Amino acid sequence: MRSEIDWLKILLHCKDNVKVHIHPHLKTLSEPQPDLGKGAGGDPMKPIDLAAEKAIVETLRQHDLSFTLISEESGVKEFSEESKQCYVTVDPIDGTTNLDRGLPFYASSIAISTMPALSTVFAALVTDLFHDTTYTALEGEGAYRDGKKITPSAHTSLEEAVIGLDLNGCKVKEIAPQLTNLIQKTKHIRHFGANALELCYVADGLTDAFVDIRGKLRVTDIAAGFLILKEAGGTITAPEGRALDVKLDPKQKMKFVASGNRQMHKTILSLVKPKC
Repeated sequence: MRSEIDWLKILLHCKDNVKVHIHPHLKTLSEPQPDLGKGAGGDPMKPIDLAAEKAIVETLRQHDLSFTLISEESGVKEFSEESKQCYVTVDPIDGTTNLDRGLPFYASSIAISTMPALSTVFAALVTDLFHDTTYTALEGEGAYRDGKKITPSAHTSLEEAVIGLDLNGCKVKEIAPQLTNLIQKTKHIRHFGANALELCYVADGLTDAFVDIRGKLRVTDIAAGFLILKEAGGTITAPEGRALDVKLDPKQKMKFVASGNRQMHKTILSLVKPKC
């Protein structure tokens, strides 16, 4: 079934529809927003999040797909009259806080898999909704930015590297001892606020690595970026170095280290202390 469907075409169609659906909401973000409760992932839902999710679902249904949606907003829903063709894991708007504040770094993330497991993701798209830049990947076919093949950074020195580090919402006293060595040896630390897109920056060589060991990040945030980074030639593992393969579920949390090359990855893993 995978080979019979033009997933790239469908994902790009999703992207185009998301842009159309969220456009009216971009004009009203400064106005009071209705209380829509919390989404399946635990964050407050906003009309623009639901508009982006609706655009994705409607596009998939227009292509007559039977699928199970795994969304940070609506949770797990089946859209299937026959046997399920795939699982669709989405973060409709990654970086909602940035969007609310007018910071130009937010994205939509879509991952297609054969099973509700991260290791089975075979098609992915992350689109930068402000800069209109789109990253895509199909398993075994490489990763691309706006149709041009990308490769990660070859930097191996932490003194030269730009390293993404997410400390948002963590208990600093608990996590700081695990990261002290890495921070001391890294000259350029960054965090932009949309993790799906930050993984793509590692895949594209714009940054050299991205580290999140808080245990707070939902798998819906990185399911698409996970495949894009791997297809670009980068490396992503758990902080202990083991392969990542978690359940695709809105409540599933995870930790990871993502690097542009194996030497950089080995160096970072040696500096990140596991929690006692």
